Amino acid sequence: MNLIERIKGIVMDPRNEWVKIAAEPATAQSLYTGYIMILAAIGPIAMLLAMHPIQFAIAQYVLSLIITFVLALIVDALAPSFGGTKDFVTSLKLTAYSYTIAWLAGIFNLLGMLGSVVALAAAIYAFYTFYLGVPVLKKATPEKAVQFTLVIVVCGIVLGLLSGFVFSGMMMSPRVNPGVGMLMR
Repeated sequence: MNLIERIKGIVMDPRNEWVKIAAEPATAQSLYTGYIMILAAIGPIAMLLAMHPIQFAIAQYVLSLIITFVLALIVDALAPSFGGTKDFVTSLKLTAYSYTIAWLAGIFNLLGMLGSVVALAAAIYAFYTFYLGVPVLKKATPEKAVQFTLVIVVCGIVLGLLSGFVFSGMMMSPRVNPGVGMLMR
């Protein structure tokens, strides 16, 4: 798999790209090292260039890697409920390659709030590419692909909110209340 060709294919012609993806052998390790870790770094690098603290960028990167894995686990667990097949590597393929446009849109972190609008549009397109990939990779019927996609979108939103809480908690510095220390003496 050529990284640039894969990106171009999933962004410009996802229907045909999913067929190619389904035929390719892969492992979780090959997907992470050859694709996920590379593309997930775009947003955090843009954050660094926009002068955000390094801990923000690192946290965003790590959470992105974790969320991709957890969402793939959810996709795999739910696939049979929608007439699909259970296979973690194909679930990870579906999740990771669907995230392509969202990860690319991470470059717009350089634009501040305007970048958020672009990120929202990218997320919507990512959900659409996921929908197109469900029947090909998970073998779910086209009728159930919409339902499956909507459930995964909700799961993705929940994971995003949870990661936001984790992220904000990680970035808060502990406050020391001098009065408490006095009381404990």
